[in-house]
Amino acid sequence: MGHYMQTPLLQVVELAASVEETQILKNISLTVLPGQVHAIMGPNGSGKSTFAQVLMGHPLYTVDAGALYFEGEDITALPAHERARKGIFLAFQYPYEIEGLPLKDLLRTAYNAWYAGTDKQIGIKAFNQLLEEKLQLLELDRSFVERGVNVGFSGGEKKQAEILQLAVLQPRLVILDEVDSGLDVDALRRVCAALKVVQGQSPEMAVVLITHYNRILEYIIPDQVHIMQEGLITQSGGAQLARDIEKIGYASE
Repeated sequence: MGHYMQTPLLQVVELAASVEETQILKNISLTVLPGQVHAIMGPNGSGKSTFAQVLMGHPLYTVDAGALYFEGEDITALPAHERARKGIFLAFQYPYEIEGLPLKDLLRTAYNAWYAGTDKQIGIKAFNQLLEEKLQLLELDRSFVERGVNVGFSGGEKKQAEILQLAVLQPRLVILDEVDSGLDVDALRRVCAALKVVQGQSPEMAVVLITHYNRILEYIIPDQVHIMQEGLITQSGGAQLARDIEKIGYASE
């Protein structure tokens, strides 16, 4: 059975959005199937991060036209926490530091909030077992989750913590906004390897990867690459498109 038989996980239809009266996204259409990786590239200020926030339902952004569908359901007006409940996850570009709150406690709270009202909610013992499995899966030390959230974490460790959160929550759609920012090559390789492991466990999980550089695409091969410029998708294609862009640059730059 080919991909073409599948119901799209995410459909963005002629989406226009603004922040504080300024229109940023002008007419974006995009279809993401289960299990696909879509990379969105573009110069700074092209609307990429706005797109991530609008997908998640950030209240600062207003949808002016068009619609968002998740598994065929119109979610354009849904608040962020309800989108999260349906399985949409946005990794933060700059995660907070929380002194005195161990990462494992944050993860357990997030897990039970994520699965609120379902039979997937679990107690401390069961959660610790789940967490142990995921730490082993990602080859992370137990001491990693005993530390205060992001306190003294390197850039790479902050991203590892996000990937661990993905592994624990197992969302259906992951939006990674500039996951490669501030990482050296080794840290980037580790984070991408971890992401691949999580995807291997959840083959239906789709990823929308927002990036300014294409170096991350050496480690994660996208099914589709979209070039965003001035709030529009100006080109779409396969992984080769990212390589071409690296050679020739964005047309308007």
